[in-house]
Amino acid sequence: MTTGDPGAGAGLPPLVAAQHRAMPFTRLTDCGMDPADARRLLTDTTAGIPWPDAAAAIADTQLERARSAQAAGHHATARQAYRFASAALMFAQMAYQNDTPEKRELYARHTAATAALAPGVERVEIPHRDGVLGGWLSLPATVPPRATVLVWGGLSGWGAAYLALADAYTARGLACLLAEGPGQGESRLRHGLYVDEHVTDGFARFVDLAEADPRLGGAIGVQGVSFGGLFAAHLAAADPRVGAVVVNGAPAVPAVPEFRTAREQMAAVVGSDDLGRVAEVMDSLRFDPDKHRIGCPLLLLHGGRDPLARHEDQEPFLRAADPATSAVRIWPDGEHTLYNHAAERDALTGDWFSDVLAGRATPKR
Repeated sequence: MTTGDPGAGAGLPPLVAAQHRAMPFTRLTDCGMDPADARRLLTDTTAGIPWPDAAAAIADTQLERARSAQAAGHHATARQAYRFASAALMFAQMAYQNDTPEKRELYARHTAATAALAPGVERVEIPHRDGVLGGWLSLPATVPPRATVLVWGGLSGWGAAYLALADAYTARGLACLLAEGPGQGESRLRHGLYVDEHVTDGFARFVDLAEADPRLGGAIGVQGVSFGGLFAAHLAAADPRVGAVVVNGAPAVPAVPEFRTAREQMAAVVGSDDLGRVAEVMDSLRFDPDKHRIGCPLLLLHGGRDPLARHEDQEPFLRAADPATSAVRIWPDGEHTLYNHAAERDALTGDWFSDVLAGRATPKR
């Protein structure tokens, strides 16, 4: 899906141009790639190296760097290299819209690279239906945490893609759980859990986990990035345990995309090649402020140069919330989900969650 500069990739073969638009430099670095690796990836793919091969080669270099540093006792360097490898593998698998064996293998390698960050990043797994939902938990130095924030992505970037966001939150005394919900990450690729009319139930399982873990204190906030903002809004409207919600670059009325690659991506999330079934699921996820009311504080983020979610596409979320406790932050030059304002965006939401959630009790069912 196109997310960056519409003019990016001019003069390139159509597939490469689409990949450069969907995964521009700002997105690559926002989701954790070493800036030098990000430049290399764009350069190598411009030169004709297939995207997944170029990204996997970069990951291999970082993994070798990590192992060498670990063997020499340089553990901080090893952790840095594992994070860079994790990000490169995240973007390697994005080249495949459908759930091919190659995509599954690359995502499994991404998961393994992220797991090497333990104990600083902890893998969590939650039984759900006939599968398992996964995620990554980061804890702050303060004990107990001031509050817990659950974060998830959308159609293509999931879980550990948001490690930098988790850093911003733990620095502010918040625990952060990076979720791979239904239709995302290992939850989908390994365990066969997809987006359907009851997807909110799956995301609510992460609230269950946050409530049950004795290490996690305070209220619970949720944040959805891109299409995941729609899931976050639905959960905030349905579950009184959610104490605050951030929606970043989400459509309130999802539809089957016009472009083939985007349709394939959405079909993979639903787990069906039947476009009628995909449209049926999207229609069930329509967020109607007359039916869905958000009772907790809401922060809506928007980029003025976002080609996927216009401001008017997100206004239903605002209409569903209390004007006295809702806020909007717009960056006129902001790209999709504000890749190009990542540090400021994460500081803003971290401070907002801290202010809104700290000291607030978590409602029980």
